[in-house]
Amino acid sequence: MKAIVDCNSFYAACERVFCPSLHGKPVVVLSNNDGCIVSRTDEAKALGIQMAGPYFQSKELIQKNNVRVFSSNYHLYGDMSKRVMETLRMLTPSIEVYSVDEAFIDLDGIDEKNLFNYAHYIKHTTELWTGIPVSIGIGATKVLCKVANKLAKKNKKKTGGVIILQTIEEQMEALINTPVEDIWGIGNAHARKLRMFNINNAWELRNMNEGWVQKNLGGITGVRLVKELKGMNCMDMKEPLISKKMIATTRMFGKPILELKELKEAVATYISRAAEKLRRQNGVAGSLIVFVVKRGESNFNISYEPSTQSAYINLSIATDATNVLIAQAMLLVEKLYTTERKYIKAGVVLGNIQPNYTVQYNLFESRENNKERKLMKIIDNINFGIEADIVKFASAGTKRNWKMRQEMRSKRFTTKWEELFIVK
Repeated sequence: MKAIVDCNSFYAACERVFCPSLHGKPVVVLSNNDGCIVSRTDEAKALGIQMAGPYFQSKELIQKNNVRVFSSNYHLYGDMSKRVMETLRMLTPSIEVYSVDEAFIDLDGIDEKNLFNYAHYIKHTTELWTGIPVSIGIGATKVLCKVANKLAKKNKKKTGGVIILQTIEEQMEALINTPVEDIWGIGNAHARKLRMFNINNAWELRNMNEGWVQKNLGGITGVRLVKELKGMNCMDMKEPLISKKMIATTRMFGKPILELKELKEAVATYISRAAEKLRRQNGVAGSLIVFVVKRGESNFNISYEPSTQSAYINLSIATDATNVLIAQAMLLVEKLYTTERKYIKAGVVLGNIQPNYTVQYNLFESRENNKERKLMKIIDNINFGIEADIVKFASAGTKRNWKMRQEMRSKRFTTKWEELFIVK
C-alpha cells in the first residue's frame, strides 16, 4: 500500500499558522501580481469564491464577506513546505516529494490492520509539529491514493481527513463517486472525449478493455492509468532528485515594460537567482536560454496576441559564475528586444548542467580564475546569511520598478531576521 499526504489549502494554511485569529474565517491567496486566486480555505469556497478566477471578479464578494486576502509569499511557503516534508521523513522510511504541498509515502511493511491508526498518527503529528492541516489517501497504487485523497478532502468532517481504499468494494464506491475530470492524469480534452463515449466516472473507465484505452487515451500512458485504477502498480516510488538537469527562473512583471534597460535588469536578476540555485547543487551550466513575452495589443485595427520569443547559446566553458552568465544573457536580450511592443514577462533557463568538477576547459581560453569562484561563494554567504539580494551585480538594477506586485504580502516569518514571528 501507498499513501499521499496532501496539505489542505496550503498557501492559505501557511498564513493561518502565523495569524491564529484567521482560523475558521475565509482566507484567499493571490497569484503573481495579485492577479488570480490560487488558494482558498473551505470557508472561502463556501462563499462561492472560484479557484483560479481573476481577483477583480470576486473582489465585491470578498469585500462584502470580510475575506482576508494575501499576496503570494513564496519565501514563507517554501520554508513551511520543507518543514512538512522533513516531518514526514522523520515519521516514515520512504517518501517521494511530489509537489510543494504533496508527498507519496511507501507503506510497505505496515500491517494492514494498523493502516488507519498509522495514517492518523502521521496526520496528527504533521499538524502538531508544523501547524499545517493535511489529508491522507491510501491505496495500492498512486492513482488510487489520489482518488482516496480527493474524497477525503471533500468531506473532512465525515472522513476525518483519511480514506483507505483496501477492499474491492471500497475501491468501487470511491471510483463511482469520482468524475472523469477528477482522475489524476486526465486533462480536460480527454475528459470531454471520455464523456462523448458515455464514460462519466473512474469506475466506468476502469472497466474499459486495454485495446480501447490504448487507442483512445494516450497509448501506453492511458493503459498504465487504467491498470492503476484496477490496483495494479505501474508507477513506482521515485528516488529524490538530487541534482536538476535544468534550472529555470521566470516571473511576470509588475507592469508592462518598454525600455531595454528595464528588460536587461529583469533578466540579470533572474540569472542571479538561477545561478544561486546552480551553485547550491555544485553544478555548472553549459547552455543558456532567455525568453521574453510581449503583451497582446490592438493598434490601427491590428490585433496582436501575446507572443513568446527565445534565444539560445551554448557556452564555450560550462560555468556557475553569475557575472559570466549575465554577460551572455545581455547579448541574448539585445537580440530579442524590439521597440514595437511592451513586455509582460521574461525568464531564463540554465541547461546542460553537470557537476562543477567535470568541467573541460577550452585549450584556447584561460582557465576560470579561482578568485571568481571565491567571489561567488562570498556573495552567496552574505545574501543567505544577512538578506537575500543585499549584494548584487549592478546590471540587475536598484529601483526595479518592473518587479511583480505583492501589495498584500505577509511577513517572511521564518526566513528574514527582522520579520521573525514574535511570541508575546
